[in-house]
Amino acid sequence: MTEKLGPDKRHSFFHGGQTEQKVFEWDQTLEEVDIYITLPTGVPSKLFFCNIRSTHVQVGIKGNSTLYLDKRDKGQTWPSPILGQGQLDPYTVDLEQKRLMLQRFQEEGSMLK
Repeated sequence: MTEKLGPDKRHSFFHGGQTEQKVFEWDQTLEEVDIYITLPTGVPSKLFFCNIRSTHVQVGIKGNSTLYLDKRDKGQTWPSPILGQGQLDPYTVDLEQKRLMLQRFQEEGSMLK
């Protein structure tokens, strides 16, 4: 079973780098990327909107605070779930690659038993 990061270890993207304006948190496993969106204060969850297409994802105000993306290439490390936004620094990308590699070895080891 592939483990996800706990809420305190997820990667965060802040609007304009301002820590009080968190846009989303995210983590990844070998097979998927999870995006956790916290709606602004006073916005009811029924207004959250999400539209997933093969080439893009639209997220806005209109149901569910979590978004899951399946990876086309299992095991590939994503530096960010959104092209050009919230890129991880090279050191963190290296840590993510090592964490995912460990998950892959554990997953493959359990299949051999």
